[in-house]
Amino acid sequence: MIKILKYAEVENKDIFSRVVPKVNVEEIVADIIYDVRKNGDSAVLKYCEKFDKAKLDSLQVTHDEIMDALSDAEPEFLEILKKAKENIEKFHKRQVRNSFIINDEQGIVMGQKIIPVDRAGLYVPGGTAAYPSTVLMDAVPAKIAGCGEVVMVTPPNSEGKVNSAILAAAYVAGVDKIFKVGGAQAIAALAYGTETIPKVDKIVGPGNAFVAEAKKQVFGVVSIDMIAGPSEILIVADKTCNPRYVAADLLSQAEHDKLASAVLVTDSQELADKVQKELEIQIPELERAEIARESIDNNGKIIVADTLMRAIDIANEIAPEHLELCVDNPFDYLDSIRHAGSIFMGKNCPEALGDYFAGPNHTLPTSGTAKFSSPLSVDDFVKKTQYTYYTKDALKKVARDVEFFAKKEGLTAHAKSAVIRIEE
Repeated sequence: MIKILKYAEVENKDIFSRVVPKVNVEEIVADIIYDVRKNGDSAVLKYCEKFDKAKLDSLQVTHDEIMDALSDAEPEFLEILKKAKENIEKFHKRQVRNSFIINDEQGIVMGQKIIPVDRAGLYVPGGTAAYPSTVLMDAVPAKIAGCGEVVMVTPPNSEGKVNSAILAAAYVAGVDKIFKVGGAQAIAALAYGTETIPKVDKIVGPGNAFVAEAKKQVFGVVSIDMIAGPSEILIVADKTCNPRYVAADLLSQAEHDKLASAVLVTDSQELADKVQKELEIQIPELERAEIARESIDNNGKIIVADTLMRAIDIANEIAPEHLELCVDNPFDYLDSIRHAGSIFMGKNCPEALGDYFAGPNHTLPTSGTAKFSSPLSVDDFVKKTQYTYYTKDALKKVARDVEFFAKKEGLTAHAKSAVIRIEE
């Protein structure tokens, strides 16, 4: 049963604390990365057989497999995928940055170019649950950014097949190549390349602890979006909220993973008690009841604060991945929220809207990193290059300033490179 705590009975930094199994993830992942880097496809195939129980003849998903997945998909699902893609495109197209040029002083031109990465790698989980939504959330911004090639990796089942819903989503999103590999070995293959899987410039997408650790270890060889931890939701709710709705929203994250954290902060003891009881009614009804039960019992919390503004303070302190403002007049509180991955406003906006359909991205910073990082966006798939041009006359006007500054740093060659051009 979820714990009910009074404010200050648990420190803010411990609100999303988890019961985490002790596994030497770092060492295991390092060995896998080394093996894949050295042995390429043979290592990847070996790990697919070891971890996914799949003995593969080929790593790449064929065109026929994609077409079979489309024929298997319900027409209604394909239509929903297309609607979701349209919503995601509408939101993310507003994020596109433009190059700029500054030419307001004679003889000086400066500017910045926005350039998409040549090849993006998308990791799509396929373990305890398959997420076609992640395909759309990762691929659509990459396509809008103009990436030259979008490559997707996702683990196969024991028969060597990729989930058909994931393949359908990849087709709708316009993914260029798909490979049957998951886990740390997939990240290593994307980072270093193999005989079959091309090396990418950036890897994005959520995964388990081994995937997160692998992304951490290959960062620098390639860019990554973020190191995502287990899913988390913080719901700020007032006394007028329907406890059935609140419980359902908590469970929408708890069912993800046994390590997921679902927390309610409210100014109402009555609501806290009702939500606690409602969780016990709803958990047995879930298909993933065992996962949700462990998440709620080990990592879930209900915190009773003295005021709603105190609840907002808690939210800002722990910077949750998902923040639901289940209150009347939620826009009154929006400016007070400084740290959250994605905010869901009001009593009719469940976090699931953001997972699948609304348009804002669902690949979000976790574990407090929303204090300094952002949701996945078009920005993740572009880089910026700047340029500068001076005529000789323009340089003459500033060369002595550059010389003075350089000598302050003891870098006389820097100084000379500027003044040598005006002393001739």
